Amino acid sequence: MARVQVQYFAVLRERAGRSSEQVETQGNTARELFAELDQRYRFPRLASLKVAINDEFRDWDTRISDGDSVVFIPPVAGG
Repeated sequence: MARVQVQYFAVLRERAGRSSEQVETQGNTARELFAELDQRYRFPRLASLKVAINDEFRDWDTRISDGDSVVFIPPVAGG
């Protein structure tokens, strides 16, 4: 089990009701961590959600480790 710092932006922050939190996860990858959080917060389906781990964009199957910082970044709409 890893303890990670998770940050949320835009619609994910609204759904989670916070901009960040410490999470203990049984997930081994960013994808598994997001699936756990999705069960908790029921995030909306987003076509191009990105993930960054320790300030670098990563693949969803990147392994996460204790102490990592994980950011889920939804697409930005402009007008």
